[in-house]
Amino acid sequence: HQPDLIFLDIQMPKINGFEMLELVDESPSVIFTTAFDEYAIKAFEANAIDYLLKPFMQERFDKAMEKWRSQQLVPVNLSSIPRKQLEENQRIVIKDGQQIRIIPIRDVLCIEAYDDYVKVHTAEKYFLKKKTMVYYEETLQAEDFLRIHRSFLLNLHHLTKIESFEKNSYQATLSNGNRVPVSRSSYARLKEALGI
Repeated sequence: HQPDLIFLDIQMPKINGFEMLELVDESPSVIFTTAFDEYAIKAFEANAIDYLLKPFMQERFDKAMEKWRSQQLVPVNLSSIPRKQLEENQRIVIKDGQQIRIIPIRDVLCIEAYDDYVKVHTAEKYFLKKKTMVYYEETLQAEDFLRIHRSFLLNLHHLTKIESFEKNSYQATLSNGNRVPVSRSSYARLKEALGI
C-alpha cells in the first residue's frame, strides 16, 4: 500500500511509531494520534502534519485534515525525526525480507559502514539498515560503543582480543571470532576506553 496520509500512534506493541516509519519505503504524510503529549515537539520538529492528543473531538480531527489538505499532500521529511530518545540506543529495528527484527543493542557486535547503509553485525549474521555511521556514533552509549576505524563502530562488550596486524596497524577479535581492523589513530582511544 502507498497511502498519502497515515494516522499513527507512538506507543504500540513491539515497536513504536517512529521506528515503524523507518520501515516504510515511501514516506507518507503523518498525523500522530496518541495519548502521550511528551512526543509532540519531536513530531513537529519532524514536520508532522498534526499531533492529535487522544481523546480528541471531531472538530479537532477536521482541523487536522484541513491542515493536511492545505499542504497539498507534501510528503513529510521523516529523516530528521530525533528517534534516539525513543529506545534507539537500546535496540535496532530492521526489516529483514518480510520480517521485522528487533535486535537488542547488547547483541550487536559491531556496526560497519556500507555505502548508504550500515551492516549491523550479530553473532549469527549481519543485517542492512539505512542509517549512517555518524547517526549510530551519536546515538549509542559512548561507554559501550567506540569508533575504532572509519568503517567500524565496535561494541566493547564483544571485544575479546587486540593484536598487531601488519606494520603499525591492529585488529580486534570479536566474541564470535570475527576480526575487524583498528586504525592507528583509534588504537590509543581504544586502550583508554579499556583502561590500559
